[in-house]
Amino acid sequence: MKKILLSAALISTAALTSHAEDVKVTPLKTHTEFGYIETNGNTKTKTFNLDATAKKAWGKHEGKINFDGQYAEDSGNETKNKYLLELNYNYAFTDRLAFDYLVGYKVDKFSSYDYQFYTGPGAQYKAIITDKHKLTLSGNILYSIDQEADTEYDSSGNIIPYPNSGNTPVATVTYGKKNDYAAYRFKGVYDYQITKTLKFNQELSIRGQIDDLQNYFGYSKTSLNSKISDIFSAGISYKADYVNQPAIDKEHTDTTLTLNLIMDY
Repeated sequence: MKKILLSAALISTAALTSHAEDVKVTPLKTHTEFGYIETNGNTKTKTFNLDATAKKAWGKHEGKINFDGQYAEDSGNETKNKYLLELNYNYAFTDRLAFDYLVGYKVDKFSSYDYQFYTGPGAQYKAIITDKHKLTLSGNILYSIDQEADTEYDSSGNIIPYPNSGNTPVATVTYGKKNDYAAYRFKGVYDYQITKTLKFNQELSIRGQIDDLQNYFGYSKTSLNSKISDIFSAGISYKADYVNQPAIDKEHTDTTLTLNLIMDY
């Protein structure tokens, strides 16, 4: 009887150990790009850029969070104030194909919108996996909310741009509408390891309304990073935000060129 109980205990322990070994937990990985410029004297400017990503995998599951923000001011007046927060959950069916769930929240004080929110399921596919080249494609079906910004007018009927730094008296206000709709998001990320220390990255995405093909948003990020040490790199990036239907006083494309100190840990 004792031998039977001992054998059962050993089998149970072995099964638990085997199961624990199957669920592989990887350490938390972070990627941070930081840039800051401040001038004083004849000009007084501040420019701040932060692009940070953290991800963790356990077994077939992976969680990822990304924050991308820029802020700038000239003589105390805001000239840029935007950030994007995205959360992803992936469940790997194979080494290449995974289920993906996306949540995104974007604020841009100088755009046509106070905020944009989107969330929904999709799929991710690793189209190319080599030592030098990597290409990942993803697509999601989303529920989206766009909250349009209020538009302020002076007594002459002219639009008062944000921020109202001159304290111009507001005569009338057109309040922004809230638009909620079914949407899509397609994204591609390409990495090219040029040398051991030099890496090129290209990210492209488009997000739009399913039943209104003219309401869509594009995003592009092109970057080149050079390793300084095991942890630190120096890089340059060019980002372009595109809105196909901006407000009357807004541009279609907003671009940002930054030089960054990068930390991978």
